[in-house]
Amino acid sequence: MFNPKEINLSDPKWASGEKPIVEGVKAAASSDNAVVTHTMLKVMSEGGNAVDAGIAGCMVQAAVEPFMTNHTGTVTFLFYHAKEDKYYQLDSTGTFPSDLPAHKPVPQGMGKYAVMPPSSVIPGFMPGLKELYNKFATKPWAELCEDAIWWAENGHHVSCFEFDVNAFGEDFITFFPEGREFYMPNGRFPQVGEKFGSKEMAETLRNVANEGPDYMITGSWADKFIKKANEMGWQITKEHMTETPPRWIEPLRYKIRDYEIVSLAPPQQQGVFVALVLGILDKLGIEDVKPYSADHIFYMGHALKLAQQVCGYFNDPEVLTFDVNTFLEPELHEYLAKLIKGMKPKVDLTGHTNFTTGFFGGAGFLDGLIGGKKPTPRQNSHQDQPSGSCELSIVDSEGNWVQMMNTLQSGGIPGQVVGGIPMVGSHAVPNMQASPMTYYQVKGARQRTVMGNTMVLKDGKPILQLGSPGNVHATVPQVLCNYLFFGMDPYNAVREPRMLALQEGGTLIIEDRISEEVQNKLMSLGLRMKVSNVWDYHMGSFQVCYIDQKTGQLCTIADPRRNGVADGIKL
Repeated sequence: MFNPKEINLSDPKWASGEKPIVEGVKAAASSDNAVVTHTMLKVMSEGGNAVDAGIAGCMVQAAVEPFMTNHTGTVTFLFYHAKEDKYYQLDSTGTFPSDLPAHKPVPQGMGKYAVMPPSSVIPGFMPGLKELYNKFATKPWAELCEDAIWWAENGHHVSCFEFDVNAFGEDFITFFPEGREFYMPNGRFPQVGEKFGSKEMAETLRNVANEGPDYMITGSWADKFIKKANEMGWQITKEHMTETPPRWIEPLRYKIRDYEIVSLAPPQQQGVFVALVLGILDKLGIEDVKPYSADHIFYMGHALKLAQQVCGYFNDPEVLTFDVNTFLEPELHEYLAKLIKGMKPKVDLTGHTNFTTGFFGGAGFLDGLIGGKKPTPRQNSHQDQPSGSCELSIVDSEGNWVQMMNTLQSGGIPGQVVGGIPMVGSHAVPNMQASPMTYYQVKGARQRTVMGNTMVLKDGKPILQLGSPGNVHATVPQVLCNYLFFGMDPYNAVREPRMLALQEGGTLIIEDRISEEVQNKLMSLGLRMKVSNVWDYHMGSFQVCYIDQKTGQLCTIADPRRNGVADGIKL
């Protein structure tokens, strides 16, 4: 371990690519940023627990990765408390004021949408960290803010990844003068290797350290946020800032073969989504299929598509009446598996596929004719509003496990910056059943989103935890399939190619590591591949801690697709 403040994020050693497996440690941390990982390890080495490390990690992450997360977005949290032998879930997504006008027009030139999310979205980040701190933290709050303040004040070296993401989101993040001032301090984006920070953010975080998280919930920063929202036509009040507090929820828990899965319960979608996909694949006999054969890809693409549709039938249990166990029933999984089996053609469909794939889907008719076209990042993301999330995986020396996510989504005024804190707003939409992110605009309601905090248990104890940003709903079940059904070790389970759900029109977007033989076989089954990059960062960046089942050692890894770093405190 070394001083996180010595890290130069533009150094190629922190870039995407193959990552080491860190073995035999007494405490572990994995994130998609070297600064964040080593800040969390520093907290634990100085006596903090996994929750302390997670809070400090979230604070510093939003300071060094404002292109992926911020201090007004979302926090979700899955926790195994070793002393209590109990699992906890916290949901602190952004929330929508219940009594404001439904929609506000998009300013001209800001994206393709006809409307923006309803009202200015109340941030969930600080309320979530406040809950975690009050319930489980052990170190002084101000101490957990120190690194975030330092990095905001002194700046970090810009990586290739950060520069590319900023360039991609330029139209949105620089639409307002405040955004241009924040992201382009010298009239342009800082180049790779240059330092980027914000003195104004540092001052805000200094006040957060001194006054606690309430500074951004009901204090002076909140007053500035409310004032700016009101100037833009959103009549936010101080009461709106606290009308829907973070919610503690009993995590979803279910069996799969010799294991148990613990994941986020509704209104979060991911636990149910994973249960559906794994249940369907189990009934299809996926363990008897060769990994990444045409049959595997065919089954997975269909299972992801069906799960996405079925998940449209639940939302916040405080709003809708439904039994979550309905989605866990083996009979439902058997029925859905039969539907997929019925889609396996009796004849060779290669000729049909050549001329029809993508006719009604996102791939386009010409793509179906010529094939092989790579989707651009914009085609992968399906939206102009920037997306970004950061996953943290932490295990401390006392055996506490934390898997959590912080995001730039679901909080704040879209495109604005207040007190050096950039905001993106929410990607959630109303009345779209199949959308992975949706909401009901009533008091107390929380968004249905796709945060992927997940733990795998053996004999009731965690043996692996994982999560990822980037098309979370599709990627988490694929990695778990590799681990649980195909018996891959965690690193290979993560590094294998990943795909999106089968699109209407018969197209599958998948990373470009599938043989021509398999592609031809897929065409005979009526599907055409549309390849993305060999390592596609839109397919996520897994952060994983696990117990090696042969040695019993605590290990940790980071996904090769982004700039992730896993490390630990040696025994």
